[in-house]
Amino acid sequence: MCGIVGVLNFDGRSVPAPVLSDMADALQHRGPDGEGHCIEGSVGLYHKRLAIIDLTSGQQPMTSVRGNTTIVFNGEIYNYVELRADLVRRGHQFRTTSDTEVILEMYAAHGPACVNMLNGMFAFLLYDRERNIVFTARDHFGIKPLYYAATKHALLYASEIKALLRHPDLQAETDHSSMREYVTFQFVTGDRTLFKGVRKLLPGHYQVIDLASGRVQTERYWEPRFTIDPYHTEEYFVLEVRRLLEDATRLQMRSDVPVGAYLSGGMDSSIVTALAAAHNANGNVTSRLQTFTGSFREGPEFDESRYARELADATGAMMHEIVCTEQQFVDLMPRLVYQMDEPVAGPGLFPQFLVARCAAAHVKVVLGGQGGDEIFGGYARYMVAYLEQALKGAIFETNEEAEHIVSLKSIVPNLPALRAYAPMMQQFWRQGVFEPMDRRYFRLIDRSGGALSLFSNDFRSCYVAEELFARFQQVFNHPDTQSYYNKMTHFDLVTGLPALLHVEDRVSMAASLESRVPLLDYRIADLVASMPPGMKFRGGELKYILKRAAADLVPRSIAERKDKMGFPVPLHMWAKGSSRDFFADVLLSQTARDRGIFDAAEVEKLMSYESAFSRRLWGLLNLELWHRQFIDA
Repeated sequence: MCGIVGVLNFDGRSVPAPVLSDMADALQHRGPDGEGHCIEGSVGLYHKRLAIIDLTSGQQPMTSVRGNTTIVFNGEIYNYVELRADLVRRGHQFRTTSDTEVILEMYAAHGPACVNMLNGMFAFLLYDRERNIVFTARDHFGIKPLYYAATKHALLYASEIKALLRHPDLQAETDHSSMREYVTFQFVTGDRTLFKGVRKLLPGHYQVIDLASGRVQTERYWEPRFTIDPYHTEEYFVLEVRRLLEDATRLQMRSDVPVGAYLSGGMDSSIVTALAAAHNANGNVTSRLQTFTGSFREGPEFDESRYARELADATGAMMHEIVCTEQQFVDLMPRLVYQMDEPVAGPGLFPQFLVARCAAAHVKVVLGGQGGDEIFGGYARYMVAYLEQALKGAIFETNEEAEHIVSLKSIVPNLPALRAYAPMMQQFWRQGVFEPMDRRYFRLIDRSGGALSLFSNDFRSCYVAEELFARFQQVFNHPDTQSYYNKMTHFDLVTGLPALLHVEDRVSMAASLESRVPLLDYRIADLVASMPPGMKFRGGELKYILKRAAADLVPRSIAERKDKMGFPVPLHMWAKGSSRDFFADVLLSQTARDRGIFDAAEVEKLMSYESAFSRRLWGLLNLELWHRQFIDA
């Protein structure tokens, strides 16, 4: 994993080396092992390297054997060994054993269509001298980031927004429409960011930039397709999921440096850890798999380490635990907001960084369980949504889907999984019961409901809920997704998941650690998307197919847990306790009051009455710190 920068000038000027270097210096944490640049007139590329594969000859920018293409690349191509072997059979020559050179030769063989054959996490800029174009691409799920911005005479690219902002022609300004979307979802949908004029290349997309005309052509090469396979049995799908889980882990264990695993005690990280430990054992790796977990001492609801320890003991892995503290939160939050570039997702960012920093002291690559909830249906809100649908169908004897995926009778045995989600259900059923499916799911994920009163009259006057709902509908009501279940998981795959991957990338890169996510192999997503919804969500059971496929990998005490809550942070306790001054200094300061976004009196009340697991206070804190870091500066 690395950091990349590109500057494409369209006014005939050469790219200034000091500007390119200064932009790249903002990414030093992403690539402390080496650096390099290539400037050819109006094209400038820079690379900061974190060396993982081919430690001696994988330096970038890398130019092809023919000399016609040059690339800067961030990420890993897991199937590079197989692709390289095929290319060699076709007559291609290689000077290195790196996956970077494989991309160059894949492009030589297939052009932009090469991305369809890459299994990995990647973002790259490839300069084609013969065609006078630059080809950019991002992986299927957006595991690796790539941002861009157009100035009057140039197009700028970088792995992080902070690098773009070092270009003298780009100024940091707030995109107020995006900020309203952040208040609603705690992420921004589509290709926009919180910075006006700064865009992200969307997951599963590539661009071709014509350097003569400045024309940018953007194409989607992949998205999850929910074309149902009615022919195969449940047993077939279970076996195929297991085969792909094992193969994805095998591919992602490829490394020339030590590999460890995050271990939270939940289903997804436990499966990845078990498969990684088995892979090591089968490969006669003598050292134990290193695993890493985080916990809090504020109460048992914030400490899942007992489950992580049980899995580590069962697999023979070595577990490192770090206890996250309130003082660390206060000390680190300004730095974390800077590392993030823009706020997304929840407070799990804080313990994730501490665990990543702990892991970086022992290994250079770590595997995680990200993506399991979105692909296999693990969020409690899916069950809440279908509980309402089951009630609606039972009362009115109706069915809004082609088949009854869940009935009231079938879902009842699974309802104990909702025990910890009473606040969510109270908010959900407060209004709009039995509305259309899109309206109901919007209510489930809308985080503005109890938060708008915390904002100023000026902010609220510009907040148009129906406008935000319309943006939501464009994604939710995808023509491929006929069932409620597929609509929900599709929305989360293409909107919420990239936000979580944003966190995954930034916290690992801030610690100069490479994070890999085996469950996000596009082959697994394609397979699961093709399954009949009633099979995936049998009786309303979360992750039904995944549990069956991994039944022998994970202890029943973990697989049958009813209390899994993600990575909860005792933020509400800290805001009322000894860290109250920190929250007040940020949110009730004169700077925050002059900004005119928050209602200070309502924010002060919230600091005393914030509920457990709510993200209102977290969202406010991030917005204010973000303004201070990037806009005020």
